[in-house]
Amino acid sequence: MKFLSPAISRLARLRYWKIQQWSEQPRLAQREVLQDLVTQAQYTEIGRQYGLSQLFNVKEFKQRIPIHEYEDLKPYIERMMQGEENILWNTPIHWFAKSSGTTSDKSKFIPVSEESLKDGHYQAARDVLTMYYANFPESDLLTGKGLVVGGSHTINKVNEDIHYGDLSAVLLQNAPFYGQWVRTPELAIALLDEWETKLEMLALNTIKENVTSLSGVPTWTLLLLKRILDITGKNHISDVWPNLELYIHGGVSFTPYREQFTKVLGKDISYLEIYNASEGFFAAQDQPHSEGMLLFLAHGIFYEFMPISEYGSAHPLTIGLKDVQMGKQYAMVISTNGGLWRYLLGDTIEFTSLSPFKVKVSGRIKHFINAFGEEVIIDNTDKAIALASKKMDAVVNDYTAAPVYFSDKGNGAHEWVIEFEKEPADMDAFTRELDAALQSINSDYEAKRHKDIALGLPIIHSVPKGLFNAWLKGKGKLGGQHKVPRLSNDRKHMDEILALINRPGGPDGPSY
Repeated sequence: MKFLSPAISRLARLRYWKIQQWSEQPRLAQREVLQDLVTQAQYTEIGRQYGLSQLFNVKEFKQRIPIHEYEDLKPYIERMMQGEENILWNTPIHWFAKSSGTTSDKSKFIPVSEESLKDGHYQAARDVLTMYYANFPESDLLTGKGLVVGGSHTINKVNEDIHYGDLSAVLLQNAPFYGQWVRTPELAIALLDEWETKLEMLALNTIKENVTSLSGVPTWTLLLLKRILDITGKNHISDVWPNLELYIHGGVSFTPYREQFTKVLGKDISYLEIYNASEGFFAAQDQPHSEGMLLFLAHGIFYEFMPISEYGSAHPLTIGLKDVQMGKQYAMVISTNGGLWRYLLGDTIEFTSLSPFKVKVSGRIKHFINAFGEEVIIDNTDKAIALASKKMDAVVNDYTAAPVYFSDKGNGAHEWVIEFEKEPADMDAFTRELDAALQSINSDYEAKRHKDIALGLPIIHSVPKGLFNAWLKGKGKLGGQHKVPRLSNDRKHMDEILALINRPGGPDGPSY
């Protein structure tokens, strides 16, 4: 299929010109998106409720429609799942993406319209490839197959017309027929529900394929790659898939995983970060080795940005692209062609460029530690882990952290559970390096650590490999897009994990 490469490159150049157009006129692109959304939904139930047919500018849009969290839209969504139409969007909704971004016991069901699939998820995915080919015009990426390490939820039927599953299952089920030609494994394996069986099947059924790209959450992708090396007896993945050239990742910071991927792959490949979720496909890295992802402004999503300080206020302020600043933390508020209106996404982002607009994901609104005014976010701890690991020649698989509150026994602290791939020779020294790195990154944390007045030295537990997987499995959250919460401002997750460590027989012991 190598003869296709020149034609693919020409098509990519044409589409790349279009991407550059809306990047150069971002506010025009966003005005057109909002106008289309309002026009489409003006006669829906929510459109009549907020008078969308009478809206003429962004200011009125923001005045009329309050910011919604999932619980605010849940009553509408439940009716849509029973088959009611013209509620949040004007075309029938047959699919719902079951949100799997956290380990919460509560599930969210995000409506997925035909428009959000075609103009959002699928078009954005094509644009990711467009930008890749713009950078690597001689690429043979599409002459082989892409291995997607997706979710582990099967398709569930609500009734004859309504179905739900995790996002990857919904996307695979609705993908254009030609998508089957460039994807592996077969759909039956890709949609397997039981993660451990699926991992084995993925490995066995893709070893002999010409895999040119990988995509998935780093944790689960690494598990798959290591299993493939076990089965084949090879030293590196490049010995199994010599034409592998790209890994597409997202969902968590890649920083703690880069060294492990380099070691497992055995050769240099390209890494490309994307930012997508059940609610939409928001951004992707357009330049290799550059920080930040290009914000997709013409894919059926209208953006607002809430300064973090506004979260929790009665009437939170949001700003548009013309007022955002680099280095500030914002929560994303989106209105989409899937029927989400001024929806608080829950992610925190930071702009890395204002021309064009590029962002990086810095954490989650509810995933932080601020028990003592230290305002530690995931971006801080990911960088600190990377710095300490490099200094101490350690490799971290995953981690979580939570506060230790003031008590009669002493001041507060941060308690960490870390699963190492390669444990440091001196854990006390690693603790000091992690603490120093975090102080160098976050001045609020540094102030609270001054002379141990508010915060003491971190408490670190090194746990056996597989501990986090055992915890996720116990919650029915193993595999796919599920992730360990890096930071919590309470001790719920931490106490559950510590209880698992201390169970008789360890994580595999009885659960009585």
